[in-house]
Parts: sequence; C-alpha cells; structure tokens
Amino acid sequence: MLTALIPKVFYADIEVGLDLFAGGIGMDLLYRDEDLVVLGRDAVKVYLVADAEYAAKDRPELAIETDSIDADYADIAARRPDLLHPNLSRVTRQPWGPREFALLDSTTVCVVFRDWSE
Repeated sequence: MLTALIPKVFYADIEVGLDLFAGGIGMDLLYRDEDLVVLGRDAVKVYLVADAEYAAKDRPELAIETDSIDADYADIAARRPDLLHPNLSRVTRQPWGPREFALLDSTTVCVVFRDWSE
C-alpha cells in the first residue's frame, strides 16, 4: 500500500522555503541539518534541500488536498497574505470541480490548496 508522496524542493536559500512551508503553511520542523530540512503537518511532508544548481533548474508547483479549505485559507490569509498567489489569492471554484487557492514564494515555488469535497 502506498501511503505518501513526499516532494523534494531545492532552494539556493533554504530560509525562503522555511518561510513558505513553516511560516506560511504552518508546517512543523521535523529535522534540520545544513543541507536538508524536513517539515510536516498532519499527513503532509516536504523535504527542502539546499542546492543552488538544482534550484535554478526547477521551481515546482505542488498541490495539497484538504477537506477544510476555508479554514486553511482564513488561517494563512490572516498570518501571511504576502504569500497568496496573485492569480489565485482567494478560494475559487475551478471549472474542473475543486475549490482552490495558492501560495507563491519569492523564487516562484507554488503551492495550491485544493478541496474536492463540495
């Protein structure tokens, strides 16, 4: 049985990733050394890796599925409105069905929150 897919996101400055995932999304620090940070919240985890070369090659878009999008949005928008993606800064029903909002960090890593429940 598969239980999780854990993305690895590369940063030239790992503090930018910490700001997005810990400061913005509210993930807890599970592990940290000079090149690797592991963060988690509920059943979601992400690995942040300090590597400028790979960071220059890939700025991913990640999705987090949630069944509490309105509460997640209210929490993040109140604490860190500066991280809300300019193209999806409010909870919006998409034509394909889910409700979504997104965050964007200064390196253009994007995290979309998605709720398929309604």
